[in-house]
Amino acid sequence: MTINCKQKCCAIGIFAALALGPMEVSAKDTGPNILLVMADDLGWTDIGPYGGEIDTPTLDALADSGILFTDFHASVSCSPTRAMLMSGNDNHVAGLGTMGEILAPNQTGKPGYEGYLNDRVVSMAEVLKAAGYHTYMAGKWHLGHTEGRLPFDRGFDSTFTMLVGGASHWDDRLGILPMDDPTLYAENGKLTEKLPEDFYSSQTYSDLLIDKIRSNHGDGTPFFGYLAFTAPHDPLHVPEPWLSEYAERYDEGYEVLRQKRWSNAKALGLVPREAPLPDFQSVVEVWNGLSDEDRAVEARGMEIYAGMVDAMDYQFGRVVDFLGDIGELDNTVIIFLSDNGSNPFYSEDYPGADDPEFVAKFDHSFENLGRPGSNYAYGPGFASASSGPLDRFKLTVGEGGIRVPLIMSGPGIPKGKTTAAFAYVWDILPTVIDLTGSDYPESMDGRSILPMRGRSMMPLIDGSSETLYKPDEFIGGEMNGDKWMRQGSFKATLVNPPYGDGNWHLYNVVEDPGETLDLAAEMPDQLTVLKSAWNDYADEVGVVPAQ
Repeated sequence: MTINCKQKCCAIGIFAALALGPMEVSAKDTGPNILLVMADDLGWTDIGPYGGEIDTPTLDALADSGILFTDFHASVSCSPTRAMLMSGNDNHVAGLGTMGEILAPNQTGKPGYEGYLNDRVVSMAEVLKAAGYHTYMAGKWHLGHTEGRLPFDRGFDSTFTMLVGGASHWDDRLGILPMDDPTLYAENGKLTEKLPEDFYSSQTYSDLLIDKIRSNHGDGTPFFGYLAFTAPHDPLHVPEPWLSEYAERYDEGYEVLRQKRWSNAKALGLVPREAPLPDFQSVVEVWNGLSDEDRAVEARGMEIYAGMVDAMDYQFGRVVDFLGDIGELDNTVIIFLSDNGSNPFYSEDYPGADDPEFVAKFDHSFENLGRPGSNYAYGPGFASASSGPLDRFKLTVGEGGIRVPLIMSGPGIPKGKTTAAFAYVWDILPTVIDLTGSDYPESMDGRSILPMRGRSMMPLIDGSSETLYKPDEFIGGEMNGDKWMRQGSFKATLVNPPYGDGNWHLYNVVEDPGETLDLAAEMPDQLTVLKSAWNDYADEVGVVPAQ
């Protein structure tokens, strides 16, 4: 495909010109526009503001012009996080108690395990549409695959969405596992097999969102735009110039890269200088123990992954440029986050992905990596490097799985601020409601709506408080039997094999974000309190353990 490239620093000047304090921005008569941008499987240190070496000038500028969160959390994987993001509620309440693809027989049909965003909650789009907003979405939905359960049915005026967890970033619609092949897409409430011409996910989704915003611009109505990138989720695909940009950059391996990012995060003040670097998990092979061929493949995978992150930043920058061009950027709140940590899977780790008939659809040659027809995921070594100073990765409740980037910028948000306060993905919708002056309904279309569990982050943003949750409050989660509970700086975790031992552990994740020092034996009473709080949480939200 052809990419029409601009200077990579496209959005920096615009952000710099608009990096004003909250009292310096003149509000329009309508509420601010909301641009919600989500990356897919982005590790905590993959971008510049969090210590990454990948070129992300748009996100760097966004952080300089807004507020950066260093202790923000999501769920361990895609759809549970997206359910909480959209609803302001727990994933077990909103319908994604587990991924719809892996529902156990005893979970099927249980409340909170519908496998789609259920009717007990409303979506962010429904809230903002009721407040008079245009609502647009382009990108990954993963909250319902059938007609009647699509984003167009949940408050979005105009949509083009990929419906499943992951797929080819080109127009071939190849899935990453047999059950999702060919990949499902939908446009405005109807399934479609037709992809836009010259499709590449990050570029196309940005193009489509720009077109949707342009279609109603000037009518005096604010917009909510949800740009849900599928990058850098595998398969690792990216066009030139990004395919070649990071050649030989990662030949030293994942151990060296992780050490560098750990040091960078400390230098930026994102983690304490005394925080130890966690050991690699046992599933990660020592870099020097790999064959020359395996090291070459691993390094090439990370090169492509870095190119995907860079390309995503560039395409996001095009949207920012467009908002500047049409005079809307100074009245747009931009929220950027990832849905979970970095992905430890190799492509063959997905259910059914080793089926010979499925494998035969791909060209797995080294020369084809990153190009159409390839199917490669970069595995636990570089996933650990993406986590930097944090332990583990996606699919686990380790900090590397659930602590994710969050950056916010726009009217009412101070520039160049960093907060170390704990916050959770269900807090975004209450914050958006505050920013827009919207109302959360008690009922919609004749059905009762459960109250949100999240709370507005405005006290952190406006400086009226340094914390969102009190030191004695409990916040926790669960996914696939992995459990976590947080109280102040303490976190109890239970991580099942192969990434853990299935036992409860206790950490001070403010001082030790890498979860290197288990305090369970030293502080048994604290662990008991957190375990009891987790049981209360599980009863409250209706956790159904898989059998």
